[in-house]
Amino acid sequence: MSPPRLDVIIPVLDEADQLPELLASLAPLRVAGAEVVLVDGGSRDATLTIAGEQACQCLSAPRGRARQMNAGGEASDGGHLLFLHADTRLPAHAVNFVAKALAGERCWGRFDVRLSGHHPLLSMIAPAMNLRSRLTGIATGDQAMFMTREAFEAVGGFPAQPLMEDIEMSRRLKRLSPPACLRAKVTSSGRRWERNGVWRTIRLMWRLRYRYWRGVSADILAREYRHVR
Repeated sequence: MSPPRLDVIIPVLDEADQLPELLASLAPLRVAGAEVVLVDGGSRDATLTIAGEQACQCLSAPRGRARQMNAGGEASDGGHLLFLHADTRLPAHAVNFVAKALAGERCWGRFDVRLSGHHPLLSMIAPAMNLRSRLTGIATGDQAMFMTREAFEAVGGFPAQPLMEDIEMSRRLKRLSPPACLRAKVTSSGRRWERNGVWRTIRLMWRLRYRYWRGVSADILAREYRHVR
């Protein structure tokens, strides 16, 4: 039997600059049978125009990455779902990697990540992220989380919170199975790190994660994050 179809769900907001390269990178996956679903959160640039020209399925949803990803997951009908940030690029043969990872007892997983950019610390941050994820079983959105549709529905989708939705989703999915931690790498942009300062971003993210672990609400942390970034 053929593996379930993979739907690649991408939440977007004003990503016209990223979209042509992103969609071009996904063309081989579409040839291999994957479906690409863009979920727009109210873009004011040419995002929707570019998406329409590329004949992608494009939906609109209330702004917020979790809400947009849930809308894409609920509207699509593929048996496997992969949630991709607009500034992340999948490796070749991602469809096969996901199908193999989900063919056994594990119902979700993520890729290793490398960070693109010029700062020399980026090449050390990515391996640290991958190791931390492998030890904790917690994935981040930068690592292109994927799962079966059954797992997505069993946990009720991503929690409708403005920050840490990937961490909370990982916690919920871990109740179903450990993650498949793939060695194949996605490439994610290091622009956030370089724009805000590498050390400053590291300190900020660790502080936010620690406070979330201590029980501070995602709404409070999101307001702080918007204020300092």
